[in-house]
Amino acid sequence: MAGLVPPGTTAIPAEASKTAHTKAEEKTDYMNLPCPIPFEELQREALMSLKPETFEGLRFDFTKGLNQKFSLSHSVVMGPTEIPSQSAETIKIPTAHYEFGANFIDPNLMLIGRVLTDGRVNARVKWDLTDNLSVKANAQLTNEPHMSHGMVNFDYKGKDYRSQFQMGNGALFGASYIQVNCMKPYYIC
Repeated sequence: MAGLVPPGTTAIPAEASKTAHTKAEEKTDYMNLPCPIPFEELQREALMSLKPETFEGLRFDFTKGLNQKFSLSHSVVMGPTEIPSQSAETIKIPTAHYEFGANFIDPNLMLIGRVLTDGRVNARVKWDLTDNLSVKANAQLTNEPHMSHGMVNFDYKGKDYRSQFQMGNGALFGASYIQVNCMKPYYIC
């Protein structure tokens, strides 16, 4: 019992109270906020928090780096695939597949490819043309008719805004614009 400290009040050091007051007195300069993250990142974060991904089954991933920029990956997945049905319950079909992947990652260029045992091929490219302009492309090729798709995104980052233009097969077009603040004169938000 000798090692226990009796309950009581503790004194706050003078430095800690000064930093607490200065943090409370700091004001945010809303005219100099950093550039926002892309719209797709906001959408992904919201979807991840509202609908978490749950996994049922077994998954084994192995990645081997061949050098600083190139790596190979192997994945084995065994678990049910959920298929929506007319009733309230989902239908689960047991599946298993192997996936082989190759990755090339450079500061300005990223190439990712995957081949699955069911015949699907997935490819992703992200290329930073300049500090402000980047191009992203995604493609999935299958042996089923009309199930292959591709999409290209052009992302431009300004000082306090981001804009994106998307094109895809099947007459898919999209555009997004997000800005930090609308308090500057001559801007229409």
